[in-house]
Amino acid sequence: MKSNGVIGIVDYGMGNLRSVSKAVEHLGGSVYVGNDPKKLERAKKIILPGVGAFGDAMRELKKRSLILPLQNAARKGKLILGVCLGLQLFFERSQESPSVKGLGLWKGSVKRFKNQRKHKLKIPHMGWNQVRFKKRTLLLSNVKNEDYFYFVHSFYAQPEDRNLIVGETDYGIRFPSVLASRNVLAVQFHPEKSQNAGLQILKNFIDL
Repeated sequence: MKSNGVIGIVDYGMGNLRSVSKAVEHLGGSVYVGNDPKKLERAKKIILPGVGAFGDAMRELKKRSLILPLQNAARKGKLILGVCLGLQLFFERSQESPSVKGLGLWKGSVKRFKNQRKHKLKIPHMGWNQVRFKKRTLLLSNVKNEDYFYFVHSFYAQPEDRNLIVGETDYGIRFPSVLASRNVLAVQFHPEKSQNAGLQILKNFIDL
């Protein structure tokens, strides 16, 4: 398989880096895992994974001087994929950490699931759930509509621009689970844990 250049996986102490990097390597991608801004700048594409709290994540990115390099990469048109918390960090703010600014790659905010008891649904949203496509993009090539992916999260994105929403998932409410602009892409689920459908999405990102 072609590698299409090195893919930089951002290590800021809050991502399941090993499973993401192993999945990308398995699919033929060349990987740099780390937090050296210069090496990430040289990477052809970037993946921002994440597990944990919004405020902690932004503080860790700031500590490693990674906020401006990520913002600049997006502005220059580099392909960036956010995974789980990574998706949420692309927004301006989150109810989880109201005083902390996000990366601001997209306008909008991140909201906490609420009123789920009436639906007898637990928070966090954890386990397999379907993604319903609103439109087709190259990121979703060879992926079936309403296929299942693995989720673990208590917050969801609320973009100002609804045109960013490529796929949605139902969990008491319908929330965006796949978002995409020209070069900034994101999934709320964990593709590296989502078996064939998730690996296909990572392969699509490698091949873009």
